[in-house]
Amino acid sequence: MDFWKRKKLEEMSREEWESLCDGCGRCCLVKMEEEETNRIYYTRLACEFLDLESGRCRIYAERFSSKAECLAICDCLKNHPDWLPPSCAYRCLHEGRDLPFWHPLLQNPHTKLPPGIGVGDWAFSVREMDLYALDLEAHLISFGGADGSEVRLLGEDGDE
Repeated sequence: MDFWKRKKLEEMSREEWESLCDGCGRCCLVKMEEEETNRIYYTRLACEFLDLESGRCRIYAERFSSKAECLAICDCLKNHPDWLPPSCAYRCLHEGRDLPFWHPLLQNPHTKLPPGIGVGDWAFSVREMDLYALDLEAHLISFGGADGSEVRLLGEDGDE
């Protein structure tokens, strides 16, 4: 049953791999990287293809050919694990941690994510916006709380 405890990520079947995604949508948020420190900052702006309600990509099968900025999870884990949120199941397992207590594989898979975990309550789609014309710093956020469900707007200076 608990395949994620018995198998390495690279040993999982396609079905097992896909079931690790909790549908939070945080991996699809626009991020900024500070050049001097390589620190990753999240924004409350979501990819134009993310369905904010379901937390799923509307073009999942074609995402890599349709959006050059879309990164494969396995590439993120290998090269930039901090581009995935700390609560991400893939990152948790990659770092030797267990799944968050609220993960659908540990709960009823039809149970909604706890408030604040999914991006649907607080993110905005960039579909209607020109991303390059936006002041991204005005949309910087941080995740707090023991489970990462507290989402705080950092403000224009990026200070927490």
